[in-house]
Amino acid sequence: MIKCIIVEDEVLAQQVIQSHLQKAERFELVGVCNNAMEAQALLNKYEVDLMFLDIQLPGMTGLNFLRSLNNPPLVVLTTAYAEYALESYEFNVIDYLLKPISFDRFSKTISKIVDGKFVLQNKTESGDVTGDHIFIKSNSKFFKIDFPDIIYIEGMKDYLKIHTQENILVTHQTMQEMEQLLPSKQFIRVHKSYIIAVAHIKSIYGNSIEMGKATIPIGISYKEKVMNLIAR
Repeated sequence: MIKCIIVEDEVLAQQVIQSHLQKAERFELVGVCNNAMEAQALLNKYEVDLMFLDIQLPGMTGLNFLRSLNNPPLVVLTTAYAEYALESYEFNVIDYLLKPISFDRFSKTISKIVDGKFVLQNKTESGDVTGDHIFIKSNSKFFKIDFPDIIYIEGMKDYLKIHTQENILVTHQTMQEMEQLLPSKQFIRVHKSYIIAVAHIKSIYGNSIEMGKATIPIGISYKEKVMNLIAR
């Protein structure tokens, strides 16, 4: 189950989000808060995976509250004002919902979360990813992974093994989807089943790449890309 809280001071908006959540599977609402202080108390009490956060709250705004958190859960911002959308991008939120929130629009946000296929960083005009981390869903939990911690990614049909410096996470995604989540300057696909972190390359020889204790094969169709990396 994905544990979530609603941080919203408008009763009607609280009821709408609660009603939408009741129609969605795999979500457990552990609390509804009227302000940032109540939300902080719930975050201290429960392991919260997802927070629906209103931008305009009494006492402290939702954005200031989010800014104060050292390790926030996944966040969906809610507001009646579209002009806050641009400012919200700096917080790497999953989505930005305008009130009144329709179930159709809410469902699209929920689908991103359940599938675990969302980008929590911005992209440049050229389409490359900025930011320093992604969130990955593995065993019903969302893990924050910093890009420098990723050594390589191994494809297994519709699943991926993400090898980091601390552990290995298995997630239900494709290699193509993962490529879109990673910054191209830091990662390179060297085989139909492997994406590697350039920073963790120890050596390249023949059709193989040493990555720490692992040896990664270079696919024939990816050889030129690897050679261009060496030349660069």
